Amino acid sequence: MRLFRHLVFWIALAVLGALAAQLLLDDPGYVLIRYGGWDRSTTLAGAVLILLGVLLALWLAWKALTLPFAAFRRYRARQARTRLLEGLDALHQGHWSRAETLLAQAAQEREAALAARLGAARAALARGDEAAAAAHLGALEHRPAARALALADLALAEGRPLDALEALDAPAAQPLPPRGLLLRAEALAALNRAGEAYGLLGALRQAGVVPAARLAGLEARWAEAALRQARDANELADRWDTLPKPLRTDAAIVAAYAERAAALRWDEAAARAIEEALEANWDERLAGLYGRLAIGRLEERRARAEAWLGAHPASPMLLLTLARLARAQAHWPQAERYLHRALAQGAGSEAWEELGHGYAQVGDETRARLSYLNALRAARGEAVSELPGRDLRQRIFDEAAIEERDEHGLPRLRG
Repeated sequence: MRLFRHLVFWIALAVLGALAAQLLLDDPGYVLIRYGGWDRSTTLAGAVLILLGVLLALWLAWKALTLPFAAFRRYRARQARTRLLEGLDALHQGHWSRAETLLAQAAQEREAALAARLGAARAALARGDEAAAAAHLGALEHRPAARALALADLALAEGRPLDALEALDAPAAQPLPPRGLLLRAEALAALNRAGEAYGLLGALRQAGVVPAARLAGLEARWAEAALRQARDANELADRWDTLPKPLRTDAAIVAAYAERAAALRWDEAAARAIEEALEANWDERLAGLYGRLAIGRLEERRARAEAWLGAHPASPMLLLTLARLARAQAHWPQAERYLHRALAQGAGSEAWEELGHGYAQVGDETRARLSYLNALRAARGEAVSELPGRDLRQRIFDEAAIEERDEHGLPRLRG
C-alpha cells in the first residue's frame, strides 16, 4: 500500500513538472533582481531554482546548527527509555530502592513521566515510604485523571477511603475513566455507602472494566451491605425491590434483608423473605435464621417449619429452629426432643447452647452446666460428654436414618 502511494505521488509530481515545463517553453518569463546597484536578470525557471537553492542552503545550515542539540535530546530519550525499562524490571523483581531511583530519573523526560512516576510511587509505597510516594504522585499535576487514580489507589491501600473519594471527585479528574469508577465504588462501599456503590454497577458493566465473574461477586456483596445499611423500612423496601430476582433468593442477601427488617420491627417482611427463599432453594443457614430472628409470629413460623420437616427431616438447622420456637412457646419437652435429634444430625455448638438455655429455664442446673460445657467443646472441635438420663432407645431414635422425600412424596437419594 505504501509503495502504491509513493508511485502515485511521483507520477503526479512528474505530470505537474511536465505541465510547468510546457508553460515555461511557451513563455520563459523575465525576472530582474536589483539591489544596491547590483542587477541580476534571469528567466522565471531560473529564479525558482535560485530560490529553491537558497532555501535548501538555509535548511542545511539550520540542521547543522541544531544537530548537536537533537543528538543530545535523542541520547536523553534513549537513557530515559533504558531507565524506565530497567526500573520496571526492578519493580517487578522487588528491588524497591533501585526501582524508585531509576524510575525517578526516567520521569525527567516528559514522554516517560506518567509511567515512571506511577512506578516510582509504587516502589516507594512498597518499601514503606508513604511521603515519597505522595511526592512522586504530586508531580503528576499535568495528568489530573491519572494522578487521581493513583492517589485513590494509595489511599485505599492505606485504609483511607474518604481521601480516595475526595481525590476521585475532584473537578480536575472528571470525567473518570472506567477504573476510576471502580475505585470510586470501592471507596463508597468502604465508607458504608454500599447503596451508592451498587448504583454504579450499570456503568461498570457497560465499561467492561471488571470481569463478569468478579462483577457478580461485587454485586452480591454490595447488595448485601446496602440492605444492612438501610436507614428505615422504606429505604430497605426500595433496595430489596430493585434487586434482580436471582439475588432475592441468595442466602446471604436474604439473611441481610431479614435481619435488617427484624431490627426495624418489620416482622412480616423478615419472615416472608426467608420463607420464599427456602421454598425456592433450601439453605441450612436460612433454616437456622428462621428460628433465631427476634420476631413474633411464633405459631405461624412453627407451623411452616413443621411443614418443611416432612421434606427435610434430617436438617439440623430446621430441627434447631423448631426447638427454639417450641421453647419460646414454653413447650420444653418437645423442644428437648428436637434438640437431641438436631445434635444427632450434626447441629453442634448452637444446639448444645440452646439445650443449656432450656435446662437452665426449667431449673436443671446439672444438665445446663454440662450442655454449656459441651457447647464450648463443640465450638473448639473437642469431644463432648453424654448427658445423663438418656437411654439407648432414645439415642437410637435420635440417630436413626430418616427417609427424605421431595414435594411430590418421592424419596430423595442421599449423596
